[in-house]
Amino acid sequence: MNFKNIHIGSLIYQRVQDSGIESHEICNFFKCENEEIQKTYQCKSMESDILLKWSELLKYDFFRIYTQHMVLYSPKQNLKKEVKGKSLNLRKNFYPLEIISFMIELIETGEKTKKEVITDYRISKTTLYKWLVKYKK
Repeated sequence: MNFKNIHIGSLIYQRVQDSGIESHEICNFFKCENEEIQKTYQCKSMESDILLKWSELLKYDFFRIYTQHMVLYSPKQNLKKEVKGKSLNLRKNFYPLEIISFMIELIETGEKTKKEVITDYRISKTTLYKWLVKYKK
């Protein structure tokens, strides 16, 4: 399905063909002539109240097509908001001192190299080197 260029009339026609609803049933539902229904199939866009009626008749959410278009093709928003004034310090020490000393001990005893500690325990290189400077015996 082409979500970039939506031709809602052809999508409605395709859904009518798939569902097998007769044209006289559609005419009775909309209280109009068959020619008006055929014109609807040619429309690239239509009003939301008419599209809602088609959705009810065919038991299909045609609005979801437009939602998909918005998801795929709308410009990305910059969700970062600038904090004015004093910046908040949200950094936390996620590792207890016992864990830090254990990792430093592994390196000092030669059981593991710095690179092995970084990969095995998924600690950033910067964090490990800061620990080594700060907590080295």
